[in-house]
Amino acid sequence: MRRFLFAGLVLAVAGQLPAVAQNTNSGTDKFAQLETMLPTPNSYRTASGAPGSDYWQQRADYDIKVTLDDARQAITGRETITYTNLSPDALPYLWVQLDQNIFEQNSITNATQVGSMQDKVPFQALEGMLSDFDGGFKIESVTGANGKALKTVVNNTMMRVDLPSPLQPRQSVSFNVKWHYNINDQTKINGRSGYEYFADDKNYLYEIAQFYPRMAVYSDNQGWQHKQFLGNGEFTLPFGDYKVSITAPADHIVGATGTLQNASQVLSSTQQRRFEQAKNAKKPVLIVSQEEAVKNEANRATGTKTWNFAAKNVRDFAWASSRKFIWDAMGINQDGKQVMCMSYYPKEGNPLWGQYSTQVVAHTIKTYSKYTIPYTYPVAISVHGPVGGMEYPMLCFNGGRPEKDGTYSAERKYGMISVIIHEVGHNFFPMIINSDERQWSWMDEGLNSFVQFLTEQEWERNYPSRRGEPRNITAYMATDKTLQTPIMINSESALQFGNNAYGKPATALNILRETVMGRELFDYAFKTYATRWAFKHPTPADFFRTMEDASAVDLDWFWRGWFYTVDHTDLALESVKSFNVSTKNPQVENQRLQQQKAAAPQSITAQRNATDIKQTLVEEKTELKDFYNGYDPLAVTSADQQRYAAYMKTLSPEQQQRLGNTQNFYELSLRNAGGLVMPVVLQMTYADNTQEIQTIPAEIWRKNNEKVTKIIVTKKPVISFVIDPFQQTADTDLSNNAFPRQPAASRFELFQQQQQAAPNPMQQAAQASPMQKMEQKPGSGN
Repeated sequence: MRRFLFAGLVLAVAGQLPAVAQNTNSGTDKFAQLETMLPTPNSYRTASGAPGSDYWQQRADYDIKVTLDDARQAITGRETITYTNLSPDALPYLWVQLDQNIFEQNSITNATQVGSMQDKVPFQALEGMLSDFDGGFKIESVTGANGKALKTVVNNTMMRVDLPSPLQPRQSVSFNVKWHYNINDQTKINGRSGYEYFADDKNYLYEIAQFYPRMAVYSDNQGWQHKQFLGNGEFTLPFGDYKVSITAPADHIVGATGTLQNASQVLSSTQQRRFEQAKNAKKPVLIVSQEEAVKNEANRATGTKTWNFAAKNVRDFAWASSRKFIWDAMGINQDGKQVMCMSYYPKEGNPLWGQYSTQVVAHTIKTYSKYTIPYTYPVAISVHGPVGGMEYPMLCFNGGRPEKDGTYSAERKYGMISVIIHEVGHNFFPMIINSDERQWSWMDEGLNSFVQFLTEQEWERNYPSRRGEPRNITAYMATDKTLQTPIMINSESALQFGNNAYGKPATALNILRETVMGRELFDYAFKTYATRWAFKHPTPADFFRTMEDASAVDLDWFWRGWFYTVDHTDLALESVKSFNVSTKNPQVENQRLQQQKAAAPQSITAQRNATDIKQTLVEEKTELKDFYNGYDPLAVTSADQQRYAAYMKTLSPEQQQRLGNTQNFYELSLRNAGGLVMPVVLQMTYADNTQEIQTIPAEIWRKNNEKVTKIIVTKKPVISFVIDPFQQTADTDLSNNAFPRQPAASRFELFQQQQQAAPNPMQQAAQASPMQKMEQKPGSGN
């Protein structure tokens, strides 16, 4: 490596100090390749991250008939499951998920709950501890196609069905299940489905899911996915076609996964006409208005109706039913296919739901389709009820209810919009790009939260997104490492589940897109992953490999740091040294040294001696003076000029120009205090107050993961350096990012404790202006 010597400064040609001074890694190399940790590629899953030539997956088709008992809040059902074995293996038994068994009194979930008693306990919490509710599946029978009973073994939330003979490759088997169970009161026993009771009009609203025994996944990479359902790890299911008949009270409106097959039998002619109008409408059309829903609430039908739905190539089915439902719809054209965007909600949801829900559904379908794959289903539904947020193919349950007077806070409005975006977005992750939620929550929640963030920002400029911006995750990442778990952990074992499964992976992807890869490379790779694994079962390795394969960016360091560790970002700029090239001209250099000497502060001793010592001995006895008492070492002599002239003759014209340039050299000492290697985003402010941003790739840390020095060369003098000025790397400590150091500005607020919540801004405005109060009177939808 060739070096130049300028005024005692050693510069490496590449702009770094010699490698021997840098290569002092301790512990695990953060840039070690990830191959040793990922599964070995094979004919099922390739090294590029794409499905292999021999990739296969199983299929499960369902014919289901269920009845809702509105008097007892119970479900009875029977189903025929046709399971097709497309694997190369003979299967002597099948595993079926009984997720409803989480509500059994002696369930493994209840048995493993932990907690402690407090001085004050809410009634709801006490009711939960003392509840005798039994909501588990009551399996009445499991029979083969010939009607004979099949041997089964129930193990908590899993049921093994033993086959009379092994199911051979490329063969199918059908069997029947009959069951019933009690529906949980969602307001008392939290779950992913349940009912809400409205005391004012004595009606129920049902959001029903996990209501039928469902086939588990059998895959090439792990065999049967039969991990127990404990609460966090959601559902991994094979694709298939569904025919579902739902019998409910005759005055109920039912919404479900799939398309309604018997509209003429369950809808009035007016409702059918409105539905047809909605297909080409520019804004949502009310199929059932608020006025009609309120009128419906007051009656009680004695008979029932059966609603028939069909859904093709889906991995699950859910539905909702109530006589309280307002129903609106709007058709959109998505990549040449019509999608009916719809919402079902009680009057208690207005005015928020009538104004926003279906518009949010349509916006979500369009935006997610742009960043992933075109939405392929004919329907997308948002239902408002007791479940705060849960997703199923074509249908999701969402919270976000205004106050009884129709007002709401900004937090309630944006929270409601965000949860609809998030749950509708789950149609893509994991309903279509069907990752294993039971094992890897981040592949479901994290990827979805990331695209949710993109969708929120396209809904409204500067949308107050909760997750996605790097600065929003720093508080979590700075917490004690014993309170965190890596993203790459089983769903049931993750600590701080929201931050771990949602926030941190969503932020990681945003940092990849904005800072590490750039939007063009990231968006192409992300879309490639979605396209490759649509309607298939991807694993983490498939995602990691595809993102690198489609971008030519080595991201092993990023996956290792963000997904496999609990390290955090804390890059510190510890010091900056400034250098300029010496001109070797004694006239110039000696004058500069004279100015520095004159500007240098006198020591405190020298200052005090100037007055305390009236006369030194040399001042008293002048005969003690000699040559050096009058000698100025910085005075330029003719000999100095001759030596300079002789030196210049030895240099080429280019080298002489180097001596005369005005470039500035800065040596930055950087430290990785948090352990997570990241790019160094460096902002330089020049003496003329202009600024420049340089982004140094994370590979700057490859020779030393902890400390490096970096030389920056500028034409203009720099007065300050700041790392991560736009907070795009989730740096947890900004106090060490600037040189010279900058004080952190903050304020504190004095307050009195309030006994009740303050009115929301809409209520405050209404109190201030009676006319405005009239204008904000709750509406009845669209």
